[in-house]
Amino acid sequence: MGNKENGKNSGKDKDRRSNKSTREEKREEQEKRQEKEEHKDERIEATGQITLDENDRHNKIHLITIIGEIEGHDNLSSSSKTTKYEHILPQLAAIEDSREIDGVLILLNTMGGDVEAGLAIAEMIASLSKPTVSLVLGGSHSIGVPIAVSTDYSYIVPTGTMVIHPVRLTGMVIGVQQTFDYFRQIQNRITGFVCEHCKISKPRIEELMMETGVLTKDVGTILVGQEAVDEGILCEVGGIKDAVSRLHDMIDKRKTTETK
Repeated sequence: MGNKENGKNSGKDKDRRSNKSTREEKREEQEKRQEKEEHKDERIEATGQITLDENDRHNKIHLITIIGEIEGHDNLSSSSKTTKYEHILPQLAAIEDSREIDGVLILLNTMGGDVEAGLAIAEMIASLSKPTVSLVLGGSHSIGVPIAVSTDYSYIVPTGTMVIHPVRLTGMVIGVQQTFDYFRQIQNRITGFVCEHCKISKPRIEELMMETGVLTKDVGTILVGQEAVDEGILCEVGGIKDAVSRLHDMIDKRKTTETK
């Protein structure tokens, strides 16, 4: 009788320990999830970047946002929304070096900005070995155009816009032949990059840049949604669902190719 009682008590103690261990494991798991979410929120707030890794396909996608004005060598005012190229370039290098990141999603809503910084970002994105997709939200104007076309595939939402215009320089400009030659070199670098990474021809993009009947007191063209696709600048009209789905398909195809 005593042995039976001892056996029952021992079984109950074991169950209690097991239940306690399960509760502790659940609490620890919940704390880890909460800590992970807090880290994501802090990262988004600090850099506008996040790694998307909660999907069923088990792919890790790094999300980068190009928001506001692209900042170059000079700091803009604290009241301006900016994307700092010195933050983006090291992150792109880290993505290329990482075994964990499978692909990159670029979200754009930018007015443009520094030409050199914008081209540097575009060149870095274009040279990544990982699959890349861009999505234009709101707008991707001026030097934002090369960034939008630098990915392997590109989308624009139906109401998204792109402003195509010639290079502009701020500050004092000396009106001599050397200055005009410099302008032409910069312009050729931009149009050359864009034409190399999308389907629009150089004569056509130059025609859009020099259009005089669209922008008030300025030259250039505004393309909305499907118009950017029809001109051959971007690949397709779509939203975040389309962009993420396309990127997953590209990643899966790359993984399949690598395993063969």
